Amino acid sequence: MADFRNAYYPRIAVTVDMIATGTDVKPLECLLFMRDVKSRNYFEQMKGRGTRTLDMDDLKKVTPSAVSAKTHYVIVDAIGVTKSLKTASQPLITKPTVPLKDLAMQVMMGATDEDTVSSLAGRLARLNKQLDADDQRRIREAAGGMELTQLVGKLFAAIDADNIEARALELAGQPTGTDPGDAKRELAQQQLVGEAAKVLNGELVELIESIRRDKEQTIDHDNIDRVLRAEWDKDAAGNAQTLTAEFADYLRANQDNIEALTIFFSQPYRRRELSFNLIRQVLDKLKIDQPKLAPLRVWQAYRQLDDYKGAQPISELTALVALIRRVCGMDENLSTFDDTVRRNFQNWIMKHHSGGGDKFNEQQMDWLRMVRDHVANSFHIERDDLEMSPFDGQGGLGKMYQLFGANMDTLLDELNEVLVA
Repeated sequence: MADFRNAYYPRIAVTVDMIATGTDVKPLECLLFMRDVKSRNYFEQMKGRGTRTLDMDDLKKVTPSAVSAKTHYVIVDAIGVTKSLKTASQPLITKPTVPLKDLAMQVMMGATDEDTVSSLAGRLARLNKQLDADDQRRIREAAGGMELTQLVGKLFAAIDADNIEARALELAGQPTGTDPGDAKRELAQQQLVGEAAKVLNGELVELIESIRRDKEQTIDHDNIDRVLRAEWDKDAAGNAQTLTAEFADYLRANQDNIEALTIFFSQPYRRRELSFNLIRQVLDKLKIDQPKLAPLRVWQAYRQLDDYKGAQPISELTALVALIRRVCGMDENLSTFDDTVRRNFQNWIMKHHSGGGDKFNEQQMDWLRMVRDHVANSFHIERDDLEMSPFDGQGGLGKMYQLFGANMDTLLDELNEVLVA
């Protein structure tokens, strides 16, 4: 035998040197199926390869003893591929004009037809390729810990013919190889899709839709803009005022619904409890409800109104905290959160050293500065944080306890309060 072409297919195509067929001896191609194939289109494609013609010269290149052109081919079906159930292939997204949100809502409300489920899974798979780590985190939290890729896999599995057949046989109480009937298959598909769709809820669908809006953009390459006039925008101040007013109204409207805003506006004694996760909840909610009020965009508006000349915030989250402080009156003018923390830290150190008590030594000051920088980025510090970077590289929790003794916890609580004051 020779010419083992395309061995990655679930069959091996070989040219048999000379095979006796009745009384004649003729060159032929043999298609040897080694594993099952479920796709009807794929199966027909493989059979089609055998029908390719070969003149005698080409056949001699792989079968030197050939005395004529290729005249026919034989299928050797080792495992019953020709008898197994085949499904027709079709595009995953069969409803390209239906909005993603509508597809998700339909499945959430009980739609189990293959077109809707397949279209939803295909659209989610395409969206998943555009997600960054923060998008994946937000979806994972809204989905109760499930990754979007897992949801896509469950939806595809729910409309897989083999899975439906197995569930239908189980419902009918019949052995493999028998026919459970279309009614059982329909019920099986409904159950499988329903199980896969349990994770879908209004919050998750809205989050997915908001992320989709952020990721999709239309670029017009045909109608290129031309600059008609270049001058200072006379309405810039008015636009900035409108944007900041909308942002302030949103914060005040949600101060009773979002814990971090409640603390900022009406529970100042709890500001030591503000944490990275609490601030991130505000940002996540803002992105869903009012994506145009992105913190860095609002920051630029306040920067113009306050004539701010300082540095930019180090992150979107720290920008948000600075803006909240500005709106609720903690800061009269715009100031980056890390500037606020550093200023409060300096005042605290000066106050501590001005008394007659013990003063911090240089090694203690190095640790206090690390605490200050951590709060400037994460808004809060806890004991567990001392076992992470950069503290772990300096000895971690044990080292800080060695430096500050039994006063360590009291000191951390005090810093959590004064640095964000």
